[in-house]
Amino acid sequence: MDSTDLWASFVDRVHELFGKGVSLQLISAVHANGSRGKLGKPAFLEKWISRLTSLTAEDDVTFDVNFDWDESIGVPGAFIIRNHHHSQFYIKTVTLEDVPGHGQLHFVCNSWVYPVQRYKYDRVFFVNKTYLPCDTPEPLRLYREEELINLRGDGSGMLKEWDRVYDYAFYNDLGSPEKGSGYARPVLGGSEEYPYPRRGRTGRQPNKKDPMSERRLPLLSLNIYVPRDERFNQVKFSDFIAYALKSLGQVLLPEIKSITDKTFNEFDSFQDVLDLYDGGVKLPDDHNLTKLRQCVSWELLRELLRSDGEKFLKFPVPDVIKEDKTAWRTDIEFGREVLAGVNPVVIRRLEEFPPTSKLDPEKYGNQNSSMTREHMEKNMNGIRIYETIEQNKLFILDHHDALMPYIERINKDTNTRTYATRTLLLLQDDGTLKPLAIELSLPNFQNKEQGAISRVFTPAEHGIEGSIWQLAKAYAAVNDSGYHQMISHWLNTHAMIEPFIIATNRQLSVLHPIYKLLHPHFRDTMNINALARQILINAGGILETTVFPGRYSMEMSSFIYKYWNFTEQALPADLLKRGVAVPDPSQPSGLRLLIEDYPYAVDGLEIWSAIKDWVEEYCSFYYHSDDIVQGDSELQSWWKELLEKGHGDLKDKPWWPKMQTRDDLMETCTIIIWVATALHAAVNFGQYPYAGYLPNRPTLSRRLMPEQDTPEYAELESNPDLAILKTITAQFQTLLGISLIEILSRHSTDEIYLGQTDTPEWTADIIPKQAFMRFSAKLVNIEQRIISRNNDKRLKNRVGPVNVPYTLLYPNTSDYSRRGGLTGKGVPNSVSI
Repeated sequence: MDSTDLWASFVDRVHELFGKGVSLQLISAVHANGSRGKLGKPAFLEKWISRLTSLTAEDDVTFDVNFDWDESIGVPGAFIIRNHHHSQFYIKTVTLEDVPGHGQLHFVCNSWVYPVQRYKYDRVFFVNKTYLPCDTPEPLRLYREEELINLRGDGSGMLKEWDRVYDYAFYNDLGSPEKGSGYARPVLGGSEEYPYPRRGRTGRQPNKKDPMSERRLPLLSLNIYVPRDERFNQVKFSDFIAYALKSLGQVLLPEIKSITDKTFNEFDSFQDVLDLYDGGVKLPDDHNLTKLRQCVSWELLRELLRSDGEKFLKFPVPDVIKEDKTAWRTDIEFGREVLAGVNPVVIRRLEEFPPTSKLDPEKYGNQNSSMTREHMEKNMNGIRIYETIEQNKLFILDHHDALMPYIERINKDTNTRTYATRTLLLLQDDGTLKPLAIELSLPNFQNKEQGAISRVFTPAEHGIEGSIWQLAKAYAAVNDSGYHQMISHWLNTHAMIEPFIIATNRQLSVLHPIYKLLHPHFRDTMNINALARQILINAGGILETTVFPGRYSMEMSSFIYKYWNFTEQALPADLLKRGVAVPDPSQPSGLRLLIEDYPYAVDGLEIWSAIKDWVEEYCSFYYHSDDIVQGDSELQSWWKELLEKGHGDLKDKPWWPKMQTRDDLMETCTIIIWVATALHAAVNFGQYPYAGYLPNRPTLSRRLMPEQDTPEYAELESNPDLAILKTITAQFQTLLGISLIEILSRHSTDEIYLGQTDTPEWTADIIPKQAFMRFSAKLVNIEQRIISRNNDKRLKNRVGPVNVPYTLLYPNTSDYSRRGGLTGKGVPNSVSI
């Protein structure tokens, strides 16, 4: 997958023999010929025929080109490139040496260039200078405007790989109605019932069964359209395929073995689960390894024959069970993972007791909690419930309102049997969270007006009561797993960011300062989202198979999107909304955390502040006043289109920034960068460390809490581990689920991290470059402070009973940034996996 196309290389050499090479033509930035900059004479890349081609596509090749310079053109500001070869190539940079009166000029391209017959226009690349629209040199303005028009396309036709079109579409490509009603899915986006962010348009034909839906590609096809420059490069795609092949073997081998087991598709004990990570296949010796290296891709070989302790066709040991196989079952670890686990963004402070519901009582009946003081206070060391509320010590993990509207359909139409849950936790004097009670609620099927039917369970350590409590925690974890995947992860990072990518490419020129600021944070997102629609979140896809909402997963995320608020994606606003922080001007962040040892929030606020400072320095260089923001035509078009099209279903919400002031611009850019970097890292790369061991984070439940005097209750009493395993995720779904999150939790070997750039010459403006260097230096210091906090034994939530330090928000500075893999560390520059 990561090798050069030797046939295309040969054919291109033949084209060179007939004079069909690659030409570059400089465009003046100072002298015009009519409305366009003067053109220099075409010059050709030299020695293409004699240049040896590397066997690996990741290796760069440098060519010379000599221009016949005409001084009347003046300093060039762009160039036209024409590819007369048979195949496309990737152009990274062009550097002009000894430009008269100027010296060196850099053009950062990073783009695929297809043969000229694929385009109806010239491919133009601009110098690495930055201009607001009104400041663009007159000879370059028409080129700038035309390039944006080309990127918008005309909104028609099926898009091909060489098309460079960014356009919007609804999520109407998830279902396969031709397979039957069980595979039909509603169109998400464009309606009040199912609002949703927009995705990139592919232009495929309507589905024959349902004209409102788009025809899907064959299941195993990964060639779904996104603009070619948004696709994974060869190295990353090779990594992706290698990881997928490895995971496929990890799924198949235990499944084949299980055919002879006494309980097909079931784990008979927790040891059966642990066996997934032990043993392995003996690796070849050095001689055979060398022979094997000559036959297969290095990326695949490197993944299959690991040198980092992971074994061939065996899952790596998740961090949560590396040190202790049972510590995950403790209440303290359960509470700690609410603050430092894979989904630390839901917990909120409880301000009233019992908890109340915001669901419409006319539609859903009374959905307020049935918890009582008696439930709580027997585990509160003599403290009254109202005292804990006054002292800001009572917190809730509340999935009730998000899930209750779907619980009846989920339990009826899928293989899941689950509840809507509320979990109350007490902040103790040592900073840890102690679970007090878990409420499991079902709709009242006979009389919906009466509201929920709820049962409340409280902590116990021994006997049947202890087993029931472990099961109650499992139901709460199932809720949290589903909410995490569909809302915290997919909706609030992947889906939320894609409209910004589309609008940025359609309305902001590569010369625009905000394009240069945001573009690094969009790398690979459209590609991974397209792959998700193809194989993960589609009808019958991996997510529906392994996560409890099943066929209602995406529809449920649409229901939650109705209440999404862009400004609340800012970390400080989110913490204030959830009541886990209060304003405090004396603090560097302007906030005081009510849970002082809240690893996600503590580390996140430092990174948020660093991003905010960097954005403010950068934007202040180009925008000296609010008037410049208001007068920036591209910026205003970008924001208007983002609201009206990208997030068009929520366009009338009053909370959108007006984009009339520098503060509006800076806050908006800070939120976008935060979501694409640190927020995504916090909810993605902890998946395998914590959920790679499924009993710790089960993704679905298959039967309800057993009632007394039933066989299930007797089994829970006599063999609680087996009863729990029969309740949570089955073997095949477990294998499929952890295979998925193993892939999603891996950093690519070509990852670019926050504070890094893919090219040193990303801009010619010195002051922004210096500001970026300060930003990078801040991140180095932040990482050192995180390491120090992790080593502080007084902070019990940093490591916990499982001895897993909180490293998800390490920015970029250590050696792991060059390795890739399951590091559990590092904040990538974008939602890239």
